[in-house]
Amino acid sequence: MKVRIGIDVGGTFTDAVAINNETYELIGTVKIPTTHFAPEGVAAGIVQVLHKIMEEYNIQPDDVVFIAHGTTQATNALLEGDVVKVGVVTLGKGLQGAKSKSDTAIDNIELAKGKYLYSENEFVDTSDSSKIDEAIIAAIKSLQEKGCKSIVAAEAFSVDDPTNENLVIKHCTEQNIPSTATNDISKLYGLKIRTRTAVVNASIMPKMLEAATMTDESIKKANIKNPLMVMRCDGGVMTVEEVRNRPILTILSGPAAGVAGALMYEKLTDGIFFEVGGTSTDISCVKDGKVMIKYAEVGGHKTYLNSLDVRTVGIGGGSMVEIKDGKAVNIGPRSAHIANLEYEVYTDPSLIVDPVLKTIQPMNGDPEYAYIECSNGTKVSLTMAGAANIAGYVHPEDYAYGNVEAARKAWQPLADNMGLSVEETAKKVMAYAAEKNGKVVKDLMHDYQMDPRTTLFVGGGGGAASVVPHLAETMNHQFKIAKNAPVISTIGVALAMVRDMVERSVSNPTEEDIISVRREAELKAIQNGASPDTVEVSVEVDTQRNIIRAIAVGATELRSKDRLKKQLTKEELLDAVAHNLNVDKSTLEISAENGSMYAVQATITEKKLFGLVKKTTKPLRLIDDEGVIRLQKKNAWSRQSSAASWQADVDWMIEELTEYNDGGANLPNLYIVLGKRVIDLSGLQNAEQIKSIGGVELSGIAADTKLIVIATKRVDG
Repeated sequence: MKVRIGIDVGGTFTDAVAINNETYELIGTVKIPTTHFAPEGVAAGIVQVLHKIMEEYNIQPDDVVFIAHGTTQATNALLEGDVVKVGVVTLGKGLQGAKSKSDTAIDNIELAKGKYLYSENEFVDTSDSSKIDEAIIAAIKSLQEKGCKSIVAAEAFSVDDPTNENLVIKHCTEQNIPSTATNDISKLYGLKIRTRTAVVNASIMPKMLEAATMTDESIKKANIKNPLMVMRCDGGVMTVEEVRNRPILTILSGPAAGVAGALMYEKLTDGIFFEVGGTSTDISCVKDGKVMIKYAEVGGHKTYLNSLDVRTVGIGGGSMVEIKDGKAVNIGPRSAHIANLEYEVYTDPSLIVDPVLKTIQPMNGDPEYAYIECSNGTKVSLTMAGAANIAGYVHPEDYAYGNVEAARKAWQPLADNMGLSVEETAKKVMAYAAEKNGKVVKDLMHDYQMDPRTTLFVGGGGGAASVVPHLAETMNHQFKIAKNAPVISTIGVALAMVRDMVERSVSNPTEEDIISVRREAELKAIQNGASPDTVEVSVEVDTQRNIIRAIAVGATELRSKDRLKKQLTKEELLDAVAHNLNVDKSTLEISAENGSMYAVQATITEKKLFGLVKKTTKPLRLIDDEGVIRLQKKNAWSRQSSAASWQADVDWMIEELTEYNDGGANLPNLYIVLGKRVIDLSGLQNAEQIKSIGGVELSGIAADTKLIVIATKRVDG
């Protein structure tokens, strides 16, 4: 049996999971305390937990086809200010050089209260090419004398010509000094932001280099032949070598792992993912089977780091009830462990004797939070998990399930004060939580234009059942608790795909420019361990900011993204879509198929203005032969096509569905389905770009290969 191993290094515990590579079934899990203070740091814990899971589940080194770990090390280094001073070598000449001096003078970045990322600058005049080497060596020496342990090379327009920046890196490498070129961090114009991003990267390089090397060597000593992969902040994985060069990519990778698990394990297409812990909930968005990303901020400053758009709310399973005048007025952000109190719902009910409502301020300046003190000395907190158990939202199969009797006894004094039943009190407190979480969810759905009718709430983490079912009920959304929810993040690490992104600043991009960026992204994914046959690339052209963006995703071995388990009949597929759309099966038709994927549509007519106006829509669900919905659109057009005729079908859809306004032409969003691949052409701006990239994606396939072409209006899909 071939096995995938995922290791998640948290602040308190290091978890490991083993996954059957053929079926994706969970083989087993283990947990050890994170080894912060070991001489090898967290690398020691990674090795320990690896040996433990292999021993407990009789996994041999040759059985391991994939191993990856996620780490909070980079994030913690920044949060705690555990960084080195960075020296910036600024290169330039003339007026542009003078401006570059200003752009690369990065203000000290406050990472934590009283802790800063410091940097120094040295300028190298590049007017005389014969003196550049000498000047660079002198600049590096000067920066070292000022206490700089890591170097950044920065030059305006190095994304077009990186020669001088690369020369700085060459001299640093010869002296064994950690270094970063801004052109390696980002291909976007904007020297100031590019330099700032590179400075953050350089500040954590020494610490991350040491940890990456230790971990990699330990994995090799365990006789595991496959290379160690590391979780990225956008939900993908990368090689240890890439971590050495760009450790910044591991920042915020913790929340990304959970989303990766939801994508691969739960096959989430359109949804909101909730990673619920004891103290907080990380909320993120998946659309068309892709994670939504944004530029991350460090110390309140924008960077060119593309990370998961995760929004954190101070509500978790252990969140405490805030009270005023003996009545509940809020919940969170403080949690029970901060107050050093046990949860009421995980306490033996026989210990809850003569409970009295008391208040505590866990930290200076906090409001008053409720806890219970019993006549026998027992002290417990009133928590979100307790409220959810009392209100019936948590079931025996959920990790958050506890003792309802104990919770009810503990909540009775608060209920008496409020003149409500225990259940009413619990639901009132949960409503406070739903209001906070609901606002964040609404903002997220608005930002990414999510359709409420097709957006599924998925709960992960140990506290998932404490938060998600009630929130879904409040917002009238469908929901599910992820399978193996407590370890979904670690599962996400084990199942993650290789992912890389290339962004380039290009004014009026040609087809050649777009194809070049696409190929660069594809190559980077392959270099990072993706099997070439599995790489899928989506391309977006941002005409407002003159940016071409290509995202490449691929598997680490020759396998399909969606493992074939059981092929469903067409009737079963129609049943699944009917349930999803909440329509009668008889109203559905398969408008196009390619043997592996099926475009299923309904025709829905709505009458308005007393029946005088009729609006007809054709919602579409693209479903694969395993019953996984891969694309869902509220109004779409689809055509049965082939490798020989797809361009004609695309031309027809562009002609029929393009809308014109003051801003110009709005082309439809187009998708081409080849086998189980969905080729997303929706980010392109004109017919030439669409057909050019489509041609690249479909090159080399037989003329009679069946395809599906799908389109939506850009504002109606």
